[in-house]
Amino acid sequence: MHDNTWARALMAQGIEVSLIPAYTPLRLDEQSTSLNRVFLGGVNVYLNEKWNWWSKLPRVLTSWLDRPSFIRLVTSRSISNDAAELGELTLSLMRGEHGPHRAAIQELAEFLSNTIRPDAIIFSNALLSGALHEIRQACPVPILCTLQGDDVFLDGLPDQFRTPVIARMSECAREFDGFITHSAFYRDYIANYLSLPVEKFHILPLGIDLAEHTGQPKWGTANQFVVGYFARFAPEKGLHHLIDAFEILQQKVPDAKLRIGGYQGPPYQNYTQQILTRLKRSGLPFINIGSPQTVEEKAAFLSQLDVLSVPTDFLEPKGMPVLEAMANGVPVVQPAHGAFPEMIQSTGGGKLVPPKNPQALAEALAELANPELRFPLAEQAWHGVRQHYGTQHMAQRTIELLTRLWQ
Repeated sequence: MHDNTWARALMAQGIEVSLIPAYTPLRLDEQSTSLNRVFLGGVNVYLNEKWNWWSKLPRVLTSWLDRPSFIRLVTSRSISNDAAELGELTLSLMRGEHGPHRAAIQELAEFLSNTIRPDAIIFSNALLSGALHEIRQACPVPILCTLQGDDVFLDGLPDQFRTPVIARMSECAREFDGFITHSAFYRDYIANYLSLPVEKFHILPLGIDLAEHTGQPKWGTANQFVVGYFARFAPEKGLHHLIDAFEILQQKVPDAKLRIGGYQGPPYQNYTQQILTRLKRSGLPFINIGSPQTVEEKAAFLSQLDVLSVPTDFLEPKGMPVLEAMANGVPVVQPAHGAFPEMIQSTGGGKLVPPKNPQALAEALAELANPELRFPLAEQAWHGVRQHYGTQHMAQRTIELLTRLWQ
């Protein structure tokens, strides 16, 4: 979603951008700027890995499996992208032109070279770096890689695959001309994780389209305090910690209510079911809005909250829901790890608490039930996001970076 916003911001500055989906079509809640085509289509990638002869078939026989409409149909069912089940496939993709996906990688490289003819290329993650060498041979231009959570997937790989995948990724990544991260924290963390030179990193703060977020700081409604969560329903996002904290909060603020939403897809079905079953049995006052189809629906949900918290277990490299909440005048309470301290410091729009500590989280939420304490943070959140995280600022920083590299 952020890459799509990023592309739109660059286009608004007059830059020609081609957003090219890999594996699957993009899943967005805003207008897509991506090509209506998928390279390294997930179905064919799976079959290339499963049957060696499949990759040798003429493309006229296999290309229909890369149609976005077909991939959407397949992935609408219980297809897993759980790293624990994808170790062998990930390693084969990292082999690049030396593995079973050589023809698919060459097709992408030729498309870039003959059709797009770019002045610069940005990979959206290091998991695609197996294709880097072939693309560099076809396109002798600056090539960067955005690192934005690759370690979460890598940490989930089975032990026998994690070490060779990371080693191969580190080797492939040395061909990049630079790396982009959205926080200083993640720059230092992922540089060490992948054994990459930190001097090749560039920090580019996240950007959100503020025109899509029209909520305003509000004093709140009498006798009601609404706590919200908006993120993927997955163990690493920490919704279970928020529920633990909310149970404690209810003893302090009986009128508190919980509103939750976010992607609740097949890969996290068991976790989602456990969460919803627990909430129903607890009798806590909650509403689950699911996954909004449009950014307008998402912004409307956020605007109804008094405070948002996404108390992640892992070291979050981005934290888009936090910025989106603050853009709608909603302060946040976040764990003091990952990118969150930088966000709170730059905007002043929230509070930090020790990670994985429901008691501390509940106490911070209880403090913000007081509108006299909450409203100043809401105002700082609203203004801080507009000062530091607008798309125009992000686009200009990107142009300056690419111009330096291109010269």
